Amino acid sequence: MTDGTLLYLSRNDVESLGLEMAEIIDVVEKGFFELGHGRVEMPPKPGIHPGEKANAFIHAMPAYIPALESAGIKWVSGYPDNPEKGLPYITGLLIFNDVDTGIPRAVMDCTWITAMRTAAASAISARFLARPESETVGVLACGVQGHRNLEAMSVCFPIKRVKAFDVRPEQSRRLAQFAEMTLGLEVKIVSNPKEAVVGCDIIVTSGPILKTPHATIQSGWMAAGAFASLVDFDSYWSREALGQADKWTTDHLGQYTYYKEVMGFFQNCPPVYADLGELVTGKKPGRETAEERTFAANLGLAVDDMAVAPLVYQRAMEKGIGTLLPL
Repeated sequence: MTDGTLLYLSRNDVESLGLEMAEIIDVVEKGFFELGHGRVEMPPKPGIHPGEKANAFIHAMPAYIPALESAGIKWVSGYPDNPEKGLPYITGLLIFNDVDTGIPRAVMDCTWITAMRTAAASAISARFLARPESETVGVLACGVQGHRNLEAMSVCFPIKRVKAFDVRPEQSRRLAQFAEMTLGLEVKIVSNPKEAVVGCDIIVTSGPILKTPHATIQSGWMAAGAFASLVDFDSYWSREALGQADKWTTDHLGQYTYYKEVMGFFQNCPPVYADLGELVTGKKPGRETAEERTFAANLGLAVDDMAVAPLVYQRAMEKGIGTLLPL
């Protein structure tokens, strides 16, 4: 939109577009293919931490994907105490720019986009690292990312069963209802985290991101051949449990290194075997044996958002959804 107006899409607008998880997975994988071939401009995301809130952040996330004609920036916050106030943990806005003129085409709420693209990246990692016959998912922390990761895994794998654990029982019940009514899965709500790990093909930890891990998951809980998606970084895992990893991966080695060396995350974690761009482009193999324990410690990248933004914008224009505002 270069006629002196931009399209504003509220959270309800974005959610009303009817985009499916399979569509999000497809475009995010295209973004990682471009990233893996070095055709994406994406500087490390800077962050601020207002009010000295523990583990709270606001990040700026710019990226440019020439192949998708997508450029822009996401300004996103994560405040772990927000759910206690009836507010989302993750909130923010995404600005989508015209690549030829630099003029903003759209400003859109990023809450739904962030939830969907994060889960999509988890599922893409799982495609390369989990056993293709995986049927059982254990979810530890059953909020938004617990729901969306379960949905994404169900798109990519023949999931039949889910084991749900959350320190807040009402969250486990919500996930159970979603899994049964929406995804048609068999659900077991478990009372301790070990039950949500033992015997699962895929494990998803999706609580708040903590600089000091609470290290709940212990060595020996994760079965040989299982895959784990660490949506909350290494927060849930003891160092001894992580020491059992046969392949430790992330979504972008450069940003992972920045998080580790500058921001203090991922201390005493295994060495990175590959990033997601390397897996998607075939530069490094994913799972090679049925017994490997594999991990994806994805950070969440601007390339994810900028892969999804053109799809959101195009669908909104086709459906006439959103509000035109003067620049």
